[in-house]
Amino acid sequence: MEHVLSGWGRYPVVSAREIRSEDLATLTRDVALTRGLGRSYGDASLPATTGERVAGSRLADRVIAFDPGTGVLRAEAGLALRDVNRTFLTHGWFVPVTPGTQFVTLGGMVASDVHGKNHHRNGTFGRHVRALRLRVGRGDIVDASPERERDLFDATLGGQGLTGHLLEVEVGLEPVPSPWIAAESEFVPDLETLVNRLVEDGATWPYTVAWMDAIGAGGRGRGIIDRGRWAEPGEVAEREALTWPQGVAVPVTLPNWVLSPVAMRVLNLGYLAVRGRRVWRGIVHPQSFFYPLDVVLEWNRMYGRRGFTQYQCVLPRSSGAAAHRRLFEIIASHGATPYLVVVKDLGAEGRGCLSFPLSGVTFNIDLPVTAGTPRLVEALNACVIAEGGRIYLAKDAFTREAQYRAMDPRVDRFNAIRRRWDPDGRIRSALSVRLLGDRA
Repeated sequence: MEHVLSGWGRYPVVSAREIRSEDLATLTRDVALTRGLGRSYGDASLPATTGERVAGSRLADRVIAFDPGTGVLRAEAGLALRDVNRTFLTHGWFVPVTPGTQFVTLGGMVASDVHGKNHHRNGTFGRHVRALRLRVGRGDIVDASPERERDLFDATLGGQGLTGHLLEVEVGLEPVPSPWIAAESEFVPDLETLVNRLVEDGATWPYTVAWMDAIGAGGRGRGIIDRGRWAEPGEVAEREALTWPQGVAVPVTLPNWVLSPVAMRVLNLGYLAVRGRRVWRGIVHPQSFFYPLDVVLEWNRMYGRRGFTQYQCVLPRSSGAAAHRRLFEIIASHGATPYLVVVKDLGAEGRGCLSFPLSGVTFNIDLPVTAGTPRLVEALNACVIAEGGRIYLAKDAFTREAQYRAMDPRVDRFNAIRRRWDPDGRIRSALSVRLLGDRA
């Protein structure tokens, strides 16, 4: 039976068959793509053609082995980060890199080579992956690691699931002194100060991130910087055992007009009022620090049936304040409204062939989808290309192939590695057709 599938941005949508089984090795024998929890925002986890079958990995979620002496975890690729956190955090272990949601599978974390608030210190998730098992396009099951089938391993990190169907992931968890976060937050008046402080704070804080108000205060870019580290046992001695909050779901898809620019301006003002303008310090729950939006289940419904796109780019360290400002000037010139903006400091480029981060500043910008969105993305991409930056494939839905190739010269090497393991081009997605030259 066919279902309507989409990424987290609810654009685009495609009618396809997602089939699920606990036996992922058998399930992937005759499908073009494997899909996890569908948290890539655009079309990375969507099939290339209507009616095509994709394998859903979420039932293949078993822990295969865990070494409590080293923290090395081996699990099926469908295991969700949410379950990893609930199983291991209270025992003193946490993933070395986490994205902004825990509703993602280990396979999805590899395919997107996710980064987090500590990229300036720990790099991407792929940096900590020890080994992978995957079914490649020619049909056989292959084990890959930094020592074995190295090219395949590197191409799979950030390869958007296009090098093979991920079956198992082995990754090293890191020890933490407690399951709580010692956090600070601070108001900053403008974009330049925000970026400078992020870079400065990264020298002493393992986790840093900033929220930016791109609507109010004349577009100056005021915001809140959050800093964090794992709390020591003595700092949390009086606290009760860690429990995880229950999420509250948005029950229906809201009308498009509910989340309007006026509404977002009011919400931003309210958020600034709650957070305050003084430095705040305290001990916080890991969910509120790492996954603040996870408490609102299905929050993507708030954008209505039109859906939204998250434009995420990285501008290299050599780009200055003028280039950062230019992104938001382009958005304003197209009459668009940046509803949510998150800014992070990124460290050095990783080993993944198409891994997103490079040393610089990344902007995550949520934009409602409208008729003008393709033109806006094209203009933003031109700015990013001119600065030597790139976009994050896990978030993209609108970039054209020529622009993507202009910003990422690694494409040809990636495709060459793919074809060695998949000469007939059996593994493909809507994204690979749009950007990488695959057949539909």
